[in-house]
Amino acid sequence: MRETLILNAGFEPLSTVSLRRAVVLVMQDKAVVEHAHPGLRVRAASIDLPVPQVIRLCRYVRVPFRQRAPWSRRGVLVRDRHRCAYCGRRATTVDHVVPRSQGGGDTWLNTVAACAADNHRKADRTPSQAGMALSVKPFEPTPADALLLALGLKDGEGLPEWLAVPGPSVSAPALPATA
Repeated sequence: MRETLILNAGFEPLSTVSLRRAVVLVMQDKAVVEHAHPGLRVRAASIDLPVPQVIRLCRYVRVPFRQRAPWSRRGVLVRDRHRCAYCGRRATTVDHVVPRSQGGGDTWLNTVAACAADNHRKADRTPSQAGMALSVKPFEPTPADALLLALGLKDGEGLPEWLAVPGPSVSAPALPATA
């Protein structure tokens, strides 16, 4: 099912919701469609509206500032794009780099997506103890990154340019030496 980004009335990203919930919010006049999937429409007996990709709430909702994205198993799988950190195949489980029995916790930097075979092979050991190497290093996404990852977008692709999150700045070219 498609995910839809919800913006606050001031255009700040809040969260993602299912397509069904987004359509309900638009039909109840609680939100307006800011950006739609091109060529896709939701049709029923009395409605015909574009499939929303981004909606904006009509009333401002106060949300406490969130400095960190909350950890979740689903979040780890989405962050790693459902690819095993050991072999690159489709991942269905979450593996703790430092096992919980050895003091490792449920954190962004200690968990990676893994296929069931590699998770079983690694078992209750660290990757070095199991003779396995991580092909990707775990990282902690920012709340904005977590929203884009939940939408399945990389670096804001597919979003309108006014909403795209700017990427890392490009370093300035070297100045020619003067004689």
